[in-house]
Amino acid sequence: MGDEPRSGVRYQDVEDGYFERRGLRRYAGVWSLWALGVGAVISGDFFGWNFGLAAGGFGGLLIATGIVTLMYIGLCDSIAEMSPALPHTGGAYSFGRSALGPWGGFVTGLAENMEYVLTPAVIVVGIGGYLGAVFGTPAAFEPGWWVIAYTLFVGLNVWGVEASFRFTVCITFLALAILVVFYVGAIAHFDLDHALDIAPREGGSRWLPFGWKGVLAATPFAVWFFLAIEQLPLAAEEAHDPKRDMPRGILLGLFTLILCAVLTLFLNAGIPPGAAAVGASDEPLFLAFQTIFGDGIGSKLLALVAVAGLIASFHTIVYAYGRNIYSLSRSGYFPKWLSVTHASRSTPHVALIAGAVVGFVVALVLHFQQDGLVGAALLNMAVFGAVIAYVMQMIAFVRLRRDLPHIERPYVSRTGVPGAVLAGVIATIILVYLLYDESYRPGIVGCLLWFLAGIGYFAVRGRHGLVRSPEEEFAIESQRRR
Repeated sequence: MGDEPRSGVRYQDVEDGYFERRGLRRYAGVWSLWALGVGAVISGDFFGWNFGLAAGGFGGLLIATGIVTLMYIGLCDSIAEMSPALPHTGGAYSFGRSALGPWGGFVTGLAENMEYVLTPAVIVVGIGGYLGAVFGTPAAFEPGWWVIAYTLFVGLNVWGVEASFRFTVCITFLALAILVVFYVGAIAHFDLDHALDIAPREGGSRWLPFGWKGVLAATPFAVWFFLAIEQLPLAAEEAHDPKRDMPRGILLGLFTLILCAVLTLFLNAGIPPGAAAVGASDEPLFLAFQTIFGDGIGSKLLALVAVAGLIASFHTIVYAYGRNIYSLSRSGYFPKWLSVTHASRSTPHVALIAGAVVGFVVALVLHFQQDGLVGAALLNMAVFGAVIAYVMQMIAFVRLRRDLPHIERPYVSRTGVPGAVLAGVIATIILVYLLYDESYRPGIVGCLLWFLAGIGYFAVRGRHGLVRSPEEEFAIESQRRR
């Protein structure tokens, strides 16, 4: 056992076989990583982004999307530098740990944990909405669809990394193909007047019906076009060559998502039934297919196929929270039993099941309290955790540049420190707005309680039982070389 007096943490000597029972397999190449990044986000083009129309109008969401795109360019370029330099499953936690010490690493990892556990809960609400619309099931049955989705895709992630990544590639290409069908079909129906059909409030305009405040209100929903692309570093210990493939996968994935965001925003809002109806829908792409193909069996079949986009993100973010919980547990920040991997599959089955239970319970609680606003409430809770993680990672990037100039950097960020600072500032503005806006406050209070509970656990128990995992060893050795 060893102490680190300045940070108040203590390391334990673990029993023989500790890391053998927590082993992962290498499988992913650059296209698997690209699919993991795009697949994690692609549901944002099927569901979630559209609530930004109700919050800010078309013009407000368009401006918010531009601002958020700048944030993700700075964020992803910074992560593309850090991930091959620190190729550990910890991802954001390992960046924060190396730059900011154990407490900084834990806060970063806890924020990302909140993001990744809540994001599948958002998406599963969308899956329930689409399937309910297709099969005509009553609203009371929606939690039943959630149970089915969690059972199937947690099971697939437990089955094995090979099957998981193969499915990720296939479902991501299918989701993109569905979007291409939508884009091509929507062009003939496009009229900008449909996107500007939200009645302006006093002081507003057709472009900004809620004024400039609507731009701020729309930013959390614009984040949904990109949220979770940053999960790729969590696959570092399962990638064949993370130093070469990780930056390529991140940046290629970001380019794909920017293109999809622009096309989805214009073409889904700019065709009948218009932005007002789309902004209030749990299945916006289903509305688009009804416009393009008519309200018959064909549009319902296409809507059923459209669930593939939600499934792609649901499946890949289930993967992400499993690796996040696994890495924090393996290092002792979370209870160590959460990081045990399957004896024959080498997948973090305990972490996967635990995250599913928490996400489902949160969604179920909101289902009985929010009167149909479950998706929007969960979305803002997930964004709250995400932007905290973004701020922490951008601080880590700047500190790593300053304090660890000697570490190998196979990829160097083109936007550098200015890009990281801009991303951190935009993330901070979104965070402050989420705290300021009363309509988001109930969910944000729940997030703060989650945060306080995690920090309380770490202060009382977790910090006294850390383990010298690969992330911890790298951070400790780097500190000695400063």
